[in-house]
Amino acid sequence: MSNDMIKQAWWSVVGPEEGESIWQPQPSNGYVTLKLTTETMPYDNFTSGIQVMPPGCHVRKHAHTHNHELIFVYEGTGRCQIEGKTYELSPETTVLFGRYAEHTIENTGDTDLRMFWVFFPPALEHFFRAIGKPRQPNEVPPEPFPRPQSAINVMQQLGIIPPKPDVKNNK
Repeated sequence: MSNDMIKQAWWSVVGPEEGESIWQPQPSNGYVTLKLTTETMPYDNFTSGIQVMPPGCHVRKHAHTHNHELIFVYEGTGRCQIEGKTYELSPETTVLFGRYAEHTIENTGDTDLRMFWVFFPPALEHFFRAIGKPRQPNEVPPEPFPRPQSAINVMQQLGIIPPKPDVKNNK
């Protein structure tokens, strides 16, 4: 290996409480910690982080027009629904949501559901920042709070598709 190749090597080790952390609104509550973003690394084709979701909480049904989302569950249990089909989640489960795959994630257990995610190309970090509140390590969780009114506009800008209307029930 030449000296030029060694000089261009890049790596990062991000500890458990390192990274920008953001409290999330209802119905997911909990928090997200951004581990690798285009602001913290020289790569521009993905973002990664963790999401911690308390028991009984869920990520609303949605899809992505431009992005793929990879989830790895490392603690807790839950379920995800992809295009109407339900899958159980437990530690060491890996899920890939491809573009346009309508999906949701729910914590069905009695402990926090902890997931590592990779989003490519990047964009999810902008959504978390737009709808959440800054979090400090070991901070007491805030009272549950609603998503801001601007959430739909942010979703549209980032290519996040809200759920299809339920025509049968006029929703």
